[in-house]
Amino acid sequence: MRADPKPVARRQKADVEAKQMETRYYPVMLDIRDKPAIVIGGDRIAAEKAANLSAAGAQVTVISQSFCAELLDLERKRTVVLRSKSYAYGDLAGALVVIAATTNNSELTEAIWNEAQEHQQLINIVDVPHRCNFILPSVLKRGHLTISVSTEGTSPSLAKRIRQHLEGLFPSAYTAYFQLAAITRVYIKDHGLSYQERDAFFGDFFNSGILECLTNGNQVEALETTVQLLQHYNIDISVTTLINDMKEAVANHGRS
Repeated sequence: MRADPKPVARRQKADVEAKQMETRYYPVMLDIRDKPAIVIGGDRIAAEKAANLSAAGAQVTVISQSFCAELLDLERKRTVVLRSKSYAYGDLAGALVVIAATTNNSELTEAIWNEAQEHQQLINIVDVPHRCNFILPSVLKRGHLTISVSTEGTSPSLAKRIRQHLEGLFPSAYTAYFQLAAITRVYIKDHGLSYQERDAFFGDFFNSGILECLTNGNQVEALETTVQLLQHYNIDISVTTLINDMKEAVANHGRS
């Protein structure tokens, strides 16, 4: 009688999952501005990955025989470049980051993984953690604030739900809060405050109620509180100057 291959396959899968449980990752944030990135796949998952890479400043190329509406829209906005073709060896050359959203074909997965390994590239194959040398956390963004939630690949769905829970704890007011913090940091550095003084300032900033003002829509009170706090550290900045500098910072961020 022939041996049933299913128990062997189950054991192999269990071995892969056990190895994944033992993996330890080093959290890091990458500067990928103007760096080439490749996404393989044409569905909504590929579109999400391509949009996120582009938002971080990467030069994104998407390879697929067909493209979803979201990817076509990204191309119209000149956010990504679409290459209408099947993946072939050599397509990954020059890329810093590769993300493949084509997990139905094990042969294709292995081919992409092997080429990326040859080039020593950062490679993530969606839902195939043993064919990734980096994984993507679930991310909450509030302006300059980034909160990443990762289960180290063991349960992305739980990571997503934890991130959704955190959205309620970190309202959209945090965007303006960190814009204000970034501007005040420039002021206190320009005025030569020491590290200890800067640290003390942001301790006061954190405990000042500025965030609560912004959350409640009291922007003027938040700005006035910031000006008073700066004055306490012998930095004389008017509310008008603060508003203008914040507007300029927002405009510059939008152009970058």
